[in-house]
Amino acid sequence: MPMKLLKTFALTWWQAGIFKVGMLALGIVIGAYWQETFCAHLPLLIVIAAASLAYVSYVWWRQ
Repeated sequence: MPMKLLKTFALTWWQAGIFKVGMLALGIVIGAYWQETFCAHLPLLIVIAAASLAYVSYVWWRQ
């Protein structure tokens, strides 16, 4: 039986909140630990973050 890696699922508001807090904590840990690595790429990372957040916001408003 093939495995579906990208299946659709739903979270409650508090489950989504836990997920977001965990991702935020992971991002802070990675950024603090590999600070020298990411500082050189900071402008590119800001552009990627802004573009992806703008896209998600656009999709959210369209629904």
